[in-house]
Amino acid sequence: RTPTPVLHLTRLPCPDAFGRLQDLDAVLLAFDYGGGGVAIDDDRQFVRLEEPGGAVFVRRDRTAEAAALDVLRQDGFVQMRMATPGTAKGRLVLVFRGPDAAASWQRFVAERLPALQAGHWRSLTDPGFALRRVGTVGACDMRIADAPAGFSLEFGIKIDGVRHMLLPILLRLRARGGMAQARVVDGELVTSLDDGRILKLPAERIARLLAVMDDLTETARHGHGDTLVLPAIDASAVLELEDLVTARWQDGAAIAAQVARLHGGAAIPEVSVPAGFTGSLRPYQQQGLNWLQHLRRNGLGGLLADDMGLGKTAQTIAHIVVEDAAGRLTRPALVVVPTSLVPNWSAELVRFAPRLRVLVLHGLGRHERRREFGRAQVVITTYAVLARDIAAMAALGWHMVVLDEAQAIKNPVAKATHAVCRLDTGHRLCLSGTPIENNLGELWSLFAFLMPGLLGHRKSFTRRFRTPIEKYADPVRRRQLALRIGPFILRRTKAAVASELPPKHTILRRITLAPEQRELYETIRATLHAQVRQEIAARGMARSHLVVLDALLKLRQVCCDPRLVKLPAARLSGQSSKLEELLAMVGEMVGEGRRILLFSQFTSMLDLMKPPLAAAGIAFVELRGDTRDRAAPVRSFQAGEVPLFLISLKAGGRGLNLTAADTVIQYDPWWNPAVEEQAADRAHRIGQTRPVFVYKLIAADTVEERIVALQERKAALASIAFGEDGAGRPAVASEDIEFLFAPANTQLAA
Repeated sequence: RTPTPVLHLTRLPCPDAFGRLQDLDAVLLAFDYGGGGVAIDDDRQFVRLEEPGGAVFVRRDRTAEAAALDVLRQDGFVQMRMATPGTAKGRLVLVFRGPDAAASWQRFVAERLPALQAGHWRSLTDPGFALRRVGTVGACDMRIADAPAGFSLEFGIKIDGVRHMLLPILLRLRARGGMAQARVVDGELVTSLDDGRILKLPAERIARLLAVMDDLTETARHGHGDTLVLPAIDASAVLELEDLVTARWQDGAAIAAQVARLHGGAAIPEVSVPAGFTGSLRPYQQQGLNWLQHLRRNGLGGLLADDMGLGKTAQTIAHIVVEDAAGRLTRPALVVVPTSLVPNWSAELVRFAPRLRVLVLHGLGRHERRREFGRAQVVITTYAVLARDIAAMAALGWHMVVLDEAQAIKNPVAKATHAVCRLDTGHRLCLSGTPIENNLGELWSLFAFLMPGLLGHRKSFTRRFRTPIEKYADPVRRRQLALRIGPFILRRTKAAVASELPPKHTILRRITLAPEQRELYETIRATLHAQVRQEIAARGMARSHLVVLDALLKLRQVCCDPRLVKLPAARLSGQSSKLEELLAMVGEMVGEGRRILLFSQFTSMLDLMKPPLAAAGIAFVELRGDTRDRAAPVRSFQAGEVPLFLISLKAGGRGLNLTAADTVIQYDPWWNPAVEEQAADRAHRIGQTRPVFVYKLIAADTVEERIVALQERKAALASIAFGEDGAGRPAVASEDIEFLFAPANTQLAA
């Protein structure tokens, strides 16, 4: 008969590594021959079986028994003899020895024993055996209670019907290196309790829970036993935890109310629009107003991140009008904008809220105008002015502070960022369709103004979120960050809410460089590539940043027009295939009655366009950084006086409403696709009635085409702020250099 191996897990006095007798976990191996058992070290050749017809003796299968013993040896067991009364040789026992004995036992009980049992082995476990497997694991829960200036959290888990403290288990896992060092088998994390029992927990859920715990244990002021005491600013952590464990509220009225405020959603009440607001709000704009009022009512800051053209300005002005009508606007609202948007905000306030008294603090006469502060209800200023005048502005009290194009404070060490954070206000708002342009550090900078402390210190944010997400695309950290900032961001896309908008068609037009321009490009590319490699080798990537960007700038200029490049070789070539293609396109489109916005980030390129356009009889207006009267060219184009509007990307990529246009041409690509989208949205916005066509002109098989490939990373990174799945990296990382400077027809992974 084939014997069935039987493992007896017990605890016996065995010699340790130093020969001292200690109670150790051990295995005794025996075999069942169908009713009769025999130990592996029994010398008998036959096994006696009691059957209905009488006793039967079965010869032992020594080969099968030896094979079973060999299986255990392969698991790392050490074989030893233990003196036992009645036996001359003593009992044969199997143990684990050495510094990894505990881990070996854990692995054997949690993984190998179930596998052996599936292969028809049997096991018996004595009560004294330390490493027993847990029978049943129930739900995890957290008990939440109010605490001075914050709240407390205590975590538990049901194990074999008894509630155990979960925090010590999590902290022990964290101390051992977290999930990176944990044993995960078939989606389950294998660990042990203090009494030695083996515990299996769902790995994905524990990974997310540990990520939250990393943050909580850092910010916890102190704990009582198995309890964490946290400041009120960490109330958003409860939102993250509610998705992982069952919440049980114990004397936690204050923190429960705070969490309810963060939930928002359908509970946000409708707000009546006062007569002082002379516009009309679309349904999604009404929801935006409701949300802004919800933030104000609960003392929260927020980021209104609607797509360009969906009316963030109108929603904000309606919000200010509601505050005025309710009698709460006892101090002025401060609106901080880029310089180019001062006229736009002034005009929009006159249009939507003519009763509000508006004061513009900009230009040389601003110090005299500050005397009018006492009667103003809305003050408009710029980031540059605020940084210069922060001592005076910080001394004033503001009902609310609104930052338009809030990505202006994306640099946490910039003067403008420090300035806005010093302002005295009880209500903070940011408006931006592109809160992340390069990296997650920019998002931290915005929230350092909006909700100080929400994302922790800058260094800890980099360690806990930015590095894991940007470098390793960590899905746990990405989800955790999205949950934490989600209650404070409202984002609507055109596709979702503005169904009345006509379609927008994007056409990528690749232009083959003429032989002379291609030869010039390759000559400059090879020279610059060698210089960049040499610089990086000598100084490292971080200290070569300016050299790399300057080299890339020259390559992009060659693609636009060789005359832009300040190099001797470029002077020999005056031909630009892209300019020739553009002139042919514009001539044909104007003949078809199209109204065109033409963007370039190089004002010198706009200068090169103007003579041939004039020679072709094509009338145009222009907007660039040094344009003093921005309103005049806008009026002329909107009135239909000219068919073409030349615009520098920096000066006209935001704050313009140009719905008279039905065509947008982007002459040269920019690193960040969001900047290009802003330019296209000058035409594709509320009020547009015709389909909009966006043409992106790309010099084929050049740095321009590679920039388009890198843009996808930017879009993925920005999606994190909006709770979408994605991850990204900076535009020009060290691994991208070879890709960007690659010669023609070289296929490299972006």
